[in-house]
Amino acid sequence: MNEAILIEGNIENIVYSNPENGYSVVDLNVEGKLVTAVGIMPSICVGEKVRLMGIWVNHPSFGRQFKADKCERTLPKTAGDMLRYLSGGAIKGIGPSTARKIVERFGEDSFDVLENHPEELAQIKGISRDKAMEMSERFKSQFAVREVIIALERFNMNSSECLSAYKAYGSNAIERITENPYILCSDKVGLRFERADEIAMSFPTQVKGIFRQRAGIIHILKHNLRNGHTCLPRAKIIAPAAELLGIECDEVRTVIDELIEDKELVEDFIDDKSYLFLPYEYYDEKAIADRIKIMLRFPPASGRALEKDIENIEKEKGIEFEDKQKQAITTAVTKGLLVLTGGPGTGKTTTLNGILSIFKKRKLRVLLAAPTGRAAMRMSEVTGRQAKTIHRLLETEWTDGDRQIFARNIENPLEADAVIVDELSMVDTHLFAALLNALPLGCRLVMVGDSDQLPPVGAGNVLQDIISSELLPTVCLTQVFRQAMESLIVTNAHKIVGGEYPTLDVTDKDFFFLSRGDVASTADTVTELYTNRLPKAYGYDPLTDIQIICPSRKGMTGTVSLNTALQKILNPPSPDKEDMERGSKLFREGDKVMQIKNNYDIIWTKGKEVSSGIFNGDIGRIIAINHNASFMKIDFDGRISLYPFDNIGELELAYAITVHKSQGSEFDAVIMPVCNVIPQLSYRNLLYTAVTRAKSRIILVGTKQQVKEMVDNDKKTRRYSFLKHLLLKD
Repeated sequence: MNEAILIEGNIENIVYSNPENGYSVVDLNVEGKLVTAVGIMPSICVGEKVRLMGIWVNHPSFGRQFKADKCERTLPKTAGDMLRYLSGGAIKGIGPSTARKIVERFGEDSFDVLENHPEELAQIKGISRDKAMEMSERFKSQFAVREVIIALERFNMNSSECLSAYKAYGSNAIERITENPYILCSDKVGLRFERADEIAMSFPTQVKGIFRQRAGIIHILKHNLRNGHTCLPRAKIIAPAAELLGIECDEVRTVIDELIEDKELVEDFIDDKSYLFLPYEYYDEKAIADRIKIMLRFPPASGRALEKDIENIEKEKGIEFEDKQKQAITTAVTKGLLVLTGGPGTGKTTTLNGILSIFKKRKLRVLLAAPTGRAAMRMSEVTGRQAKTIHRLLETEWTDGDRQIFARNIENPLEADAVIVDELSMVDTHLFAALLNALPLGCRLVMVGDSDQLPPVGAGNVLQDIISSELLPTVCLTQVFRQAMESLIVTNAHKIVGGEYPTLDVTDKDFFFLSRGDVASTADTVTELYTNRLPKAYGYDPLTDIQIICPSRKGMTGTVSLNTALQKILNPPSPDKEDMERGSKLFREGDKVMQIKNNYDIIWTKGKEVSSGIFNGDIGRIIAINHNASFMKIDFDGRISLYPFDNIGELELAYAITVHKSQGSEFDAVIMPVCNVIPQLSYRNLLYTAVTRAKSRIILVGTKQQVKEMVDNDKKTRRYSFLKHLLLKD
């Protein structure tokens, strides 16, 4: 590993700078030699003198450059450097002409005048007293962030962490962190508890005490939030917190009581058993329960009888609804609330289109939504109507403090008489609460999903909690239609969810099994199928028609290893293709990629439509990589986005993806390795979810024993949530 070194020089040119995170590319004059430096350098300006700590690296396109981990800057001291600095536009309102006048008048005292004696600037012709004061405020604001960052770096914080703290607490950041270093792991800054603990080591012992204990307990709840829990039993927090913090269990109990009293935690009970929540999670679940109860008490007017309408739709479409489908259509109209569930081939789409036809006949304004872009696109395809992601439907916005809000809410509700949401199993508590909050009074809500699929990536278990409460009208479609029964994908999916072993020996259908005895041969076969055999046999394009879906990211049959191998085969290095490397990630023009985090700021165009937002699970293809402008052009299912290099951490190769990331999507052909799956991921509904992602063909590669173990393991991952209890609570 290269040893960090120190270089010092003047900023000659800023090639690129991201104001959000401070990442910059600059030309630096080091002892008369121009070098390229990259790293977190917030609010950097031409003319500044900086000291950078870091290492020399070789960029594949731009050659040797200095990668800075730490940046210290000093103000220009000579009149010449001050003139150059001010002329470069560092201070808004001071251009080259004004800069020259200031420096000619005040020389090396120019900065002191700007900061401490702005009234003297009014002596210069063309500068009024008001303008002088404005210049001074902008000058001081420009350097406030730098002073804070320099001070915070003494606490062993890197530039990125310093910038986050400054954005959260402004000029008070030093005082706030000195008082309590554990505010760094608050939602405002977002550092891990472990990292805040490292930083706090440089503080006096008396500072840490109770702040550390409170932060540690909240950290345990946040950690479990990422695992899908909206709450935890109080009893399950005590021992882990005591171990983490190195204190006695009784002391943990005392701190928990204090957090509850200070409203930093919420406590509620089921049969005298205490559960603890982060406040926003509790109030999200409570908001859901309260709104559903109101909707049940005040259903919309159903109007004329339905029987004739249903008969007319059957005649128009040449179909005959089975009894449960008719029940679902009737419920959607008369009750205003409907949960519609069912596995593949049970007629959910037919039922959904029947509901839409009834709504249309009654001239209702209907909005369609799904949790992911691909799910929304599929919903549009099967209904012939526009569907949006829930985030787009709610018009996601961000506050100045980087907090997500929705423009559609109780004060600005959706303009709709009915909203239909597909893939509800993927919707977490926070998003569902926001959706309900945006429904106007009297609006119908139809919720469609498959409760046997995996729960959402986010916290909560909305669909399962709603169904198990038995409070809402629920129709579960169970009849598999004759046409669907001809598909082995459908029949095997129903066998799996019912605890039966799938048929693995038939070779003339759409469900195939290839036996391989070890992980290495399984990985080789998966790779060969994807790159050669399936494209040759069926004319599939690997990038658009085939998807490898893996139980895990790790191991030879995990997504990381397979993606690396497939990139080398399908998209090797070429003089005609640009690539870029950031940390362990390497992307190349032509690569298939996936967004792994919601990003509401990335701009995209689709024809004449211009919008923003690329979401977790969106799959795309890199069209171009522009190093000069520091962005990639990526095609996400027809949405052409300019993707900044600074967001590369939110992107992964997608030749192979995990089952969890595949939710809400369908693919013509699916390949799934099933060999040596770790016990934590060897369970029934994970296999079921993967199988139901395939539209035309699925191939399992591995061992029959592994398939049987997954079918036998019906132990669903326990999620602690409170929605069912709140729904049933008087």
